[in-house]
Amino acid sequence: MINIIKDNLQKSIDCKTKLLEDKNNIQIIEKICKEIIKCYKNGNKICVCGNGGSAADAQHFVAELVGRYLINRKAMPAIAFTTDTSILTAIGNDFGYNEIFKRQAEALVEEGDILIGITTSGNSKNIELAMIESKRKGAKIVGLLGKTGGVCKDLCDFPIVVNSDRTPNIQECHIAIIHIICEIVEKELYEK
Repeated sequence: MINIIKDNLQKSIDCKTKLLEDKNNIQIIEKICKEIIKCYKNGNKICVCGNGGSAADAQHFVAELVGRYLINRKAMPAIAFTTDTSILTAIGNDFGYNEIFKRQAEALVEEGDILIGITTSGNSKNIELAMIESKRKGAKIVGLLGKTGGVCKDLCDFPIVVNSDRTPNIQECHIAIIHIICEIVEKELYEK
């Protein structure tokens, strides 16, 4: 049991170290922060979507933006497409599961907004369709992706690819990235 614990902790550390050493991803995280700051300064909002654990990550991200991360400050407008069970079940029933985020993007995303799609495979069809719809409406697209980035990578203005085959470690890196973004955005907008 001790060996499993140590092995899992080491895999987590190795995945984050790999992310830290990837200069391209570090630069993209910085660009995402600047884009989110610009989005908020222009009076726009952030929309976030994901499936399973990534749905929880999407909600976590939005909670940090609307509530607070480290600073007591004004709420920042953000929507998690994963939280309204009536919308999710109605769209899933009437149009199919692949449409659950696309229909919300059609209704809620506006030009100048940012859609953040979280998918550990990079191949979630409902995330892909939401990205396509949001881009069509004039939003910037951020992807928190895993493995090779999948089909979603090419749809993103700002793709972050956690190059790992271990879903739990990809998710841990995604949460670390979310926290980094929240800290930088808060400091830039509210600590001056």
